[in-house]
Amino acid sequence: MTQRTNIPGTSPFEPIIGFSRAVRIGNHVHVSGTGPVGADTAGIAEQTEQCLTLIAAALTNAGSSIEHVYRTRMYLTQPEDWEAAGRIHGKFFGIIRPAATMVVIAALLDPAWRIEIEAEAYIP
Repeated sequence: MTQRTNIPGTSPFEPIIGFSRAVRIGNHVHVSGTGPVGADTAGIAEQTEQCLTLIAAALTNAGSSIEHVYRTRMYLTQPEDWEAAGRIHGKFFGIIRPAATMVVIAALLDPAWRIEIEAEAYIP
């Protein structure tokens, strides 16, 4: 049987909504949609950087690292933000180049957020 470990974050909504910052199953880690908490009103580049920094911390807590990400999903609220968000994504993943999706959506839970990112990684 594959072992499952829930990796908590700092959101007070985790028990209310019923989610974990990340879930480790075997040697795979699935990181929940991560908003730019702490950079809520910053520009898109800073918000993207904050999302990926928070994801990196969750991966470390799960026993993996940003270098082992194989899939990302980026949700943008403004189509014109794609290039700036993509450049920051490339800063983190330019060498490993995970499978990635970038989509534009109507809104995120916090109206100030312009991006939310999910990630999947393995543990070598």
